[in-house]
Amino acid sequence: MYTRVATFEFDNPDQIDQVVKNISKSPGPPPGVPGKRFLMLADRDNGKALAIGFFETEEDMHTGDAALNAMNPPTDMGKRVSVEMYEVAIEVSA
Repeated sequence: MYTRVATFEFDNPDQIDQVVKNISKSPGPPPGVPGKRFLMLADRDNGKALAIGFFETEEDMHTGDAALNAMNPPTDMGKRVSVEMYEVAIEVSA
């Protein structure tokens, strides 16, 4: 399993709620993004969010990254300040 982690900053922390609402309405990943799971972590006090996409293979992660980089995000999405990619080394569930 692999992840693409994008960090976003927001001028107004209320924008985070709008992004969550918009993404929640989506029936699945955007076209061209072969994601298996999505997680968003929000730090409203500091106006930041992490968008974490999970992919089955490294190739899928790079395909998804290319598709997401080619998109024009809505203006309320905040400013993307970084993108990092990781292999999931361990996952523990209760």
